[in-house]
Amino acid sequence: MTQLRVLIADDQPMVRSGLRLILESSGIDVVAEAVDGREAIDLAQRLRPDVCLVDIRMPGTDGLEVTRRLAGPDVAEPIPVVVVTTFDLDDYVRRAIGNGASGFLLKDAGPALLVEAVRAAAVGDALVSPSVMVRFLRHFSAEGGDEPDGDVELTAREEDLVRAVARGRTNAEISAELFISLSTVKTHLANIQVKLGARNRVEIAAWAWQSGRMRERG
Repeated sequence: MTQLRVLIADDQPMVRSGLRLILESSGIDVVAEAVDGREAIDLAQRLRPDVCLVDIRMPGTDGLEVTRRLAGPDVAEPIPVVVVTTFDLDDYVRRAIGNGASGFLLKDAGPALLVEAVRAAAVGDALVSPSVMVRFLRHFSAEGGDEPDGDVELTAREEDLVRAVARGRTNAEISAELFISLSTVKTHLANIQVKLGARNRVEIAAWAWQSGRMRERG
C-alpha cells in the first residue's frame, strides 16, 4: 500500500508536533506543516498531499475558507480536508461539511480516531467525531427541508449499520457491536452508499435521521 501523504495546518507548534507524532507513528508521511491558512493553500496546491489536516482558527485565512478553496464543490481537483479543532460549535461543523470537509474532529478525539479519519478521507469517505455528529445531525434533521426517500430497500443488517453510523459509531465499533469483520462492515457500507446515492458516512447518517430511522427506535 502506498504511504499516505498529509499536510498539517495549525498555528500552534505543539499541536502540529503532536499531530505529526501520531501520524508518523502510524506509518503516515507528513509532507509539510503550515502556520496559517494562506500557507496551507499554497503548500497543498503545490505538493498535492493525499489529505490536509486543518485547524479552524488560524491567522488570516481561516480553516473553513481553506477547506472551501481546497475541497469545495467548485474545485476542479479537490484535496480531501479533515478539520481538527478545539471548538465543536454547530455552525463550524455545518460550514466545514458544506465547504467540502471529509471529516470534523475535536483535538481530544484521540490518536486512533485521527488516524481513522485520515485514512477514511484518503479513500473518499468522511468521519465526524461521535461527540458532535449525533447532536449536529439531530439539529440538521429538525430543520426539515426536502424529505429523503425513506423507502429504499435495505437488508436487516444494512439497517443495523445505518443506525450505528447515525449514532456516530466508527467502523471498529460497528464491527464489535455486530460481531462482523471490518471488511464486512466496509462492504456493507459501500452497498448502502450505492443504494442511497450517498457519498460518505456523513450522508448515510443524515439520511437515517431525515428519513425517520432514528425516531423508530429512539
